[in-house]
Amino acid sequence: YLYSMEGELEEGPLAVDISRAAVRRAGKDVSLITFGGSLWKASTAATQLAQEGIEAEVVDVRVLRPLDKESILASVRKTHRAVVIDEAWRTGSFAAEISAQIMEGAFYDLDAPVARVCSEEVPIPYPKHLEDAALPQPDKIVRAVHKLMG
Repeated sequence: YLYSMEGELEEGPLAVDISRAAVRRAGKDVSLITFGGSLWKASTAATQLAQEGIEAEVVDVRVLRPLDKESILASVRKTHRAVVIDEAWRTGSFAAEISAQIMEGAFYDLDAPVARVCSEEVPIPYPKHLEDAALPQPDKIVRAVHKLMG
């Protein structure tokens, strides 16, 4: 998914602190927490949600170990809702670990249960239309946010 993507890069050497998560888009209504190939999908979903008046904060975890729990929890405490997006299967996924960390560290700040948008529990198919159906997509993220928002 990322191979064919294009974008602008700043010129010159870039120092990137990969020990911390990065807020890629600020918001106040829901935290979309993700990493890797799902980042652009979460950003696309946030843009769609903004057109509906829902301000989604996109948190790019960047590094899974050590996990920057403080940044994740700060976002959740601000928005009071969380959707974790992960291209792994729901069972045993890193989304489950992030969800558990949120429940342990920010339970009383939540206005709704943590939601997860993960891949379907099937081997990833080769045909593109089936692969798209199996992996998290922006429309699935938007539906999860709508469910959280009531």
